[in-house]
Amino acid sequence: CDLRDLPPMVASELSHVHTRPIDFVCDSEARRMMNKVKDLQVEMVVCSAVDALPSNIKLPCIRIHKATWERKSVHEQRVEILLSLGTLAQDVRSARTLSQPGCGLTLLVRLEHSINNYLHVVRLLHIEGEQVEPQAELCLGQPSKDFGLVLKHFGLLLTGKLEWLIAEMAKRC
Repeated sequence: CDLRDLPPMVASELSHVHTRPIDFVCDSEARRMMNKVKDLQVEMVVCSAVDALPSNIKLPCIRIHKATWERKSVHEQRVEILLSLGTLAQDVRSARTLSQPGCGLTLLVRLEHSINNYLHVVRLLHIEGEQVEPQAELCLGQPSKDFGLVLKHFGLLLTGKLEWLIAEMAKRC
């Protein structure tokens, strides 16, 4: 991707790309600043171009059965989140490539950027005793072309499963 092809407003979000994993775990303010879902939801209201996405996006599973989640190791929780984020990023990238220039494309670029930031940070999280990536089932919800629903599920993934993982890891801060 050539940076000259990206809309100018994307550059405004680059300041949080360098959030260190330890900041992400131990500083809830750093996580709050990195979460751009509410900003995207506000901008979506004025952009009718994203009412219907050009392709389906598989929604991540956001429901958590507390007892089942707590039985999983931190490693398994992390892998499950990485799989969800990776699939979401791939589907958003596909929708972006099919989008026409305009505010819809700009929002998809910003969403993809945000998802990739989370992927980067979660990949770099140091989990003690982690040697081999455990296997995890990829849990996906229904496919959707509704940008608002995609944002909602992404936000709930961040405030749900990811925050539960961080809460466990933050005990070492």
